[in-house]
Amino acid sequence: MQRSKHAQQIAARFRQLVENGNHKLADEHYEELELLIEAGIDTALVEKLEGIADQLQQMAKSVRQDADQFRG
Repeated sequence: MQRSKHAQQIAARFRQLVENGNHKLADEHYEELELLIEAGIDTALVEKLEGIADQLQQMAKSVRQDADQFRG
């Protein structure tokens, strides 16, 4: 699912909860909520990708060490 679509769905569900409680917020607040949710998703993805990159870097180092032993 696309990040922005997912953020929109979360904001829409939040809107339902607010309106079911007989409250109202301006549309601009929901748009800002969508942006905040999307930014949070982006941050989580970047952190996950950085962890994967670190693992790949360590694996590459290990493979090079093994290759050096075979040459040795």
